Amino acid sequence: MPAPRTVLLTGAAGGLGTLMRGLLPGHGYTLRLFDLRPIEDAPEAITADLSDKDALREAVRGVDAIVHLAGISLEAPFEKILKSNIEGTYNLYEAAREEGVPRIVLASSNHAVGFTPRPRGDDPLIPVDTPRRPDTFYGLSKSFGEDLAQLYWDKHGLETVSVRIGSCFPEPTSVRMLSVWMSPADGARLFHAALTAEGVGHTVVYGSSANTRLWWDLSSARALGYEPRDDSEPYAAELIAEHGELEDGNPAHACLGGHFVTDPPIWPY
Repeated sequence: MPAPRTVLLTGAAGGLGTLMRGLLPGHGYTLRLFDLRPIEDAPEAITADLSDKDALREAVRGVDAIVHLAGISLEAPFEKILKSNIEGTYNLYEAAREEGVPRIVLASSNHAVGFTPRPRGDDPLIPVDTPRRPDTFYGLSKSFGEDLAQLYWDKHGLETVSVRIGSCFPEPTSVRMLSVWMSPADGARLFHAALTAEGVGHTVVYGSSANTRLWWDLSSARALGYEPRDDSEPYAAELIAEHGELEDGNPAHACLGGHFVTDPPIWPY
């Protein structure tokens, strides 16, 4: 696929969106920004909710692709998840279909498979076709997003790369994150690959760096042309000294979703 010139970035005021606002232009993209919260340094950004169908139509009109990061990124009551992550994602896909946008890069999450046991010892890496086992309403909404993406590919020919993001921060902050961390630079590399790879249809990939302690299989991401360059291992000794190794008998350590399976962080808004 020729490199898109103009990309709509939803959720542009969020944590990951802010990182990608700074990094994706370095891969040659002109960004159009969309978020519920105003972005002070970008007066041209569209400030609207995903429930505003007219604003969405205007936002997607004329773009070459969409990176969809908007929505609730922690656990919340189902009614809030329904409005933001389920209905909102549907609204975006409908706007994209109506305006003829050919591809979406969708922020899915490892929490779509959060109850999957983490690998131990010589266990194989977790494949992308492992059965979905969401750990929260949030994870459930990401499972919906992947199914919605499949439907819009099969029915309408709208391509999607669904990225099951681990934890994208400047550096890992927990022992679990040593296995699922994606550096911001690798995040931009992965989104770039997802935007430019040929013939993706609907492809699901895991989003992380090439971590020494990696839990999941990055082969479908690498097949897009993704070449991760970072590894969490330089942070390992300090984090393990502070927190200790993961314990097999601890439910929050036993599953891929970590503490989302036992005491998920709650969306504050």
